[in-house]
Amino acid sequence: MAKNYEEEAKAILKLVGENNVDSVTHCQTRLRFVVKDRKAIDDKALEKLPDVKGVFYGSGQYQVIIGTGVVNDVYAAIAKLGTVNAIYGKDDADTAGKTSNEHKTVVQRLMAMLSGIFIPIIPVIAATGLFLGLKSAATNAQVLKLFGAVPSDIPASLTSVISVLTDTVFAFLPALIVWSTFRYLKGTPIIGIVIGLMLVSPILPNAYSVADGSAKAIMLFGWVPVVGSQGSVLTALVAGFIGAKLELFFRRHMPNVLEQILTPFLTMLVTFAIMIMGVGPIVHAIESGMLVGVEAVIHLPFGIGGFLIGAAYPLMVLIGIHQTMIAIETSLLASTGLNPLITLEAMYGFANLGVALAIFIRARSNKAKATSMGAFTSQLFGVSEPTLFGVLIRYNFRPLIVTVLTSGIGAAILSMLNVAANSYGLAVVPSYLMYIYNGHALLWYTIVSLGTVVAAFVATNAFAIPKEVLTPDGDVETANAVISSTVSDNKVYASVGGETVALDQVSDPVFASGMMGEGMAIKPAEPAINQVYAPQSGTLSVVADTGHAYGLTTNDGMEILVHLGIDTVNLKGAPFTVAVKAGQHVNQGDLLGTFDQAAIKKAGVDATTIVLITNSKSYARIEPVAAETTVQAGADLLAVQREDVKVESVEPA
Repeated sequence: MAKNYEEEAKAILKLVGENNVDSVTHCQTRLRFVVKDRKAIDDKALEKLPDVKGVFYGSGQYQVIIGTGVVNDVYAAIAKLGTVNAIYGKDDADTAGKTSNEHKTVVQRLMAMLSGIFIPIIPVIAATGLFLGLKSAATNAQVLKLFGAVPSDIPASLTSVISVLTDTVFAFLPALIVWSTFRYLKGTPIIGIVIGLMLVSPILPNAYSVADGSAKAIMLFGWVPVVGSQGSVLTALVAGFIGAKLELFFRRHMPNVLEQILTPFLTMLVTFAIMIMGVGPIVHAIESGMLVGVEAVIHLPFGIGGFLIGAAYPLMVLIGIHQTMIAIETSLLASTGLNPLITLEAMYGFANLGVALAIFIRARSNKAKATSMGAFTSQLFGVSEPTLFGVLIRYNFRPLIVTVLTSGIGAAILSMLNVAANSYGLAVVPSYLMYIYNGHALLWYTIVSLGTVVAAFVATNAFAIPKEVLTPDGDVETANAVISSTVSDNKVYASVGGETVALDQVSDPVFASGMMGEGMAIKPAEPAINQVYAPQSGTLSVVADTGHAYGLTTNDGMEILVHLGIDTVNLKGAPFTVAVKAGQHVNQGDLLGTFDQAAIKKAGVDATTIVLITNSKSYARIEPVAAETTVQAGADLLAVQREDVKVESVEPA
């Protein structure tokens, strides 16, 4: 008999608040609520409901994780109640996304925009920092002395060639930012990059040369000073915003026969004129004042400024406003070549390591051990969401308080020592690469960062171990039972080809925490169209209308979810085709569908494919067969060991 989910639906709506819900939709694993007040929801109470595996707030939506299959029934029960706006139809995700965006505050929209603009250029800035570090190490007098050489022995021609690697990104940084701004705002990126290059054209006096007095500004019309925008991040952001909005305006109002030529012409002309006729210098002056203020805070006496930044950063991550720091860090790098801000913020990651490790060691709950170890592992490489949502705020706020305080103390010490990175984009273990340019900086960063881990570990053990993790998972009395068992082995195969990734490394904290089950992730290879194959033989329990997810129940009861990308439900099925239907029996290796990876990436969405076993608790052991390697579709991915327990006799108590 099918379970009635009406009571569960009522309980969920009561805790979320019917009057608090603008709309609700669902994907293959979770309910997605657009709510008026996220703070009004009792997360702990929701997590205690029988079918709720966890909750998470992200992408502007309050997400209640239910699980494959069951989520459809719970959603249907919510819709049947008719008390909230349940969105049906092919355009569910799009409508939910629009509703979500409509209810975002100005600050939230700004955070999303800054994140969307700067994330694409982080890798090249991080790489440039590494180039600078290697250059500094290779040309250091003490290092060269070990080989019997001095800096003057390095040929000038070699130094010039190396400078191409170290100087190009910052020389043309405004062009990269304008390009990325156009891309984010749906303008034509090539127009953006040309406008950005105009801002740093060698024809214009270099901004740095004008600042130090070695060059003079061009006086347009005898009174308007015109200089290049080298190093001005805010100027590039404003130029990109104005230019993209102008382009979209011209495209809407230009006759089709003229649009292809006149739109780029007018966009570039008007944007450049606005920037050089006063907006550019004004914005640059504002930016300079902001940087002076930030540096003043960083260098407050006795490490006070460092403590404030280090302690505030975990809270900024928690409420989602930390993306603003990327713009400030970029400005610092462009203007000074150093980034002391990320040094202070980085202590958050090291504090998280200490907290997660302490809970892992002390926990008697297997679930808590798995969660904290997964969080610790992902945090090593800078992925903090599993720690933040799975550890710091899951049990009580004491672990979060430890992170805030120890992060602040570590940052205070580093600010007093004047330690600064020469890049950004690298966190925790990889972050040490940002300090190899300077032995003093690397030494002190290493000492303080490791000290922060130890301090957080000790403090967590002292007063922040949650009581819940000290209780073993269930107390099953088996002492009087005579048990025999048989063990059968099985495998799950790769649905797509590509590079395998540990599940705790994916960007979605719900999957990364193991909340939905154990499994593996695959970064798909690069063909134009990727094919998706059945990871086992069985019956398709779920085939998403959007084509982004498949649920499969094998002949022996294993429940497998194949999820194509992260948050791809929001793409409305555009990059996907489906070759099967729910209820159909498939054999391992049968084609399920296809997806256009290029289209997914163009939409700014992560294409990583998740293959996991949603009823993992039914198995004694699930282990990756192909970890950190490249696999072909159909290759062994997971080894599964199932222990079938049979109670033969029970002695009287």
